[in-house]
Amino acid sequence: QVQLVESGGGLVQAGESLRLSCAASGRTSRMYAMGWFRQAPGKEREFVAAIRWSDSTTYYADSVKGRFTISRDNTKNTVYLQMNSLKAEDTAVYYCAATTRWYSDYVRPSDYDTWGQGTQVTVSS
Repeated sequence: QVQLVESGGGLVQAGESLRLSCAASGRTSRMYAMGWFRQAPGKEREFVAAIRWSDSTTYYADSVKGRFTISRDNTKNTVYLQMNSLKAEDTAVYYCAATTRWYSDYVRPSDYDTWGQGTQVTVSS
């Protein structure tokens, strides 16, 4: 079993940056990938970014390409989401997720076994 703890959310103005962190503990050796999703009020949870643990291959939603960067620190079992040039439409609760299964990509919520509690990101325009 893997446990995830997110941190780093907050309130920023449009154009500013934030970095989210997600620390994994437990059976982290079984993880194939970690990802970030977000959910705005009244909307479905949507994919943001993911990173495959074996080779650091990354995946991004089109809406965040060029602005967000996902990275990892193996020594800390932590994944980061650096968010630059934030927009009001990035406002959402951001969730970290981990999976112990292999997929060709990791863009669906159903690909993931474990979820963090979520952290609020609010971007004022």
